[in-house]
Amino acid sequence: MLSRRHLLVAGAAATIVSQARAATSSTFVTVRDGRLSLDGEPYRFVGANLWYGAWLGSPGPSGDVARLERELDRLKALGVTNLRVLGAGETSPAKVAISPTFRGSGEDYDQDLLKGLDVLLAQMARRGMKAVIYVNNFWDWSGGMPAYLRWTGNGDWFQQGDPAHPWPEFADYSARFYGDAKAQDLFRHYLRALVGRVSTVTGKPYRDDPTIMAWQLANEPRPGGSEAFGVANLPTYYRWIADTSAFIKTLDPRHLVTTGSEGAMGCLEREACVVEAHRPASIDYLTLHVWPNNWGWIDPKNQPATYDAGEAKCRDYITRHIAIARSLNKPLVIEEFGLVRDGRAFAPGSPTTDRDRFYGMIYGLVLSDMKAGGPTAGTNFWAWNGEGRGQHADAWFKMGDRAYVGDPPQEEQGLFGLFDADASTLAVVRDHAQAVTALAAR
Repeated sequence: MLSRRHLLVAGAAATIVSQARAATSSTFVTVRDGRLSLDGEPYRFVGANLWYGAWLGSPGPSGDVARLERELDRLKALGVTNLRVLGAGETSPAKVAISPTFRGSGEDYDQDLLKGLDVLLAQMARRGMKAVIYVNNFWDWSGGMPAYLRWTGNGDWFQQGDPAHPWPEFADYSARFYGDAKAQDLFRHYLRALVGRVSTVTGKPYRDDPTIMAWQLANEPRPGGSEAFGVANLPTYYRWIADTSAFIKTLDPRHLVTTGSEGAMGCLEREACVVEAHRPASIDYLTLHVWPNNWGWIDPKNQPATYDAGEAKCRDYITRHIAIARSLNKPLVIEEFGLVRDGRAFAPGSPTTDRDRFYGMIYGLVLSDMKAGGPTAGTNFWAWNGEGRGQHADAWFKMGDRAYVGDPPQEEQGLFGLFDADASTLAVVRDHAQAVTALAAR
């Protein structure tokens, strides 16, 4: 007998089908003359990260379709039309890993989460939104590459932040994934199932669904952490990007494919690495992440005093990657950026003076490049918390929590994410969305 939850989801799904088929965004995003294009016009967007979308869409214990609908409506009202979402997740013993996940070590893929992704895509189609789906993770908060290595027995598994394995040991360990043949076989089996999936909501194969803008190889794939390991691993890293992106294209030639790279800071601080990683013809556009707190450019404990110098570094970083995109004649998306709120607070609605200035700086550079006909197509801020809230006094995620926010379990809930109560930052996003929309009328 079906549970009440399953019956409710089934009823909602029936309603979504007809609405999804009437989606306003009915064609595929493509690349034309080094720029993203939709319906023959430049495709420019304001986006967000919503890694947990499939979890909310699921008929399983993580599901809350009503909340998913509310969050998408809020985002649409802001002018957000593009969402970067997680389409994978591997069972892991890491203390900060999410659960449930899409898969374990075998072929026992979680049908509830896969249905959750179906529901998410259908709900997005109903609102004319596009999705970028990343299918792996360099970090272990969703299992990711370390989970595959644990399954194949490639070295002793340990979790990120283990004091017995100081940085950059974790990055060097995770980057073994690219050269592990057994891990690649497991990964490709999942890719076949995911990319070749037929939606249980719309009945449409994923490869035929224009709601999907792109498949992304992983969240922040790096060649390694240390010079000693990372430089030696570069050929393997480049080959993995070229081979995996080409493999996805054989399964789905209609959608774009990209890396999920942070740029030079995730590439041993080498711009040549960024160029080579994005050179293959099967990689359609460049990605860029901007994390001045995490990279030591802006001190979160002394943010006002260090902000100006850090912002200058961010401006230079973005400008240099725009130049790289121009050199490759490929589009660029700044798909992650964030800054802690004032005093490194986590509470919804607490002051965001520096963050608002940071968002404004990112958006200003992007808008200028768009107006100049440059390669920058859009942005996805990290990340949408919406009505989600941390459940504990220390703001840390604990296993079993279901009030998902954009800050993943490895971070305090509210560290970087944008809540529905953060009025001033919401206004910055809304104003930029209006400015981007106005470009289409020029």
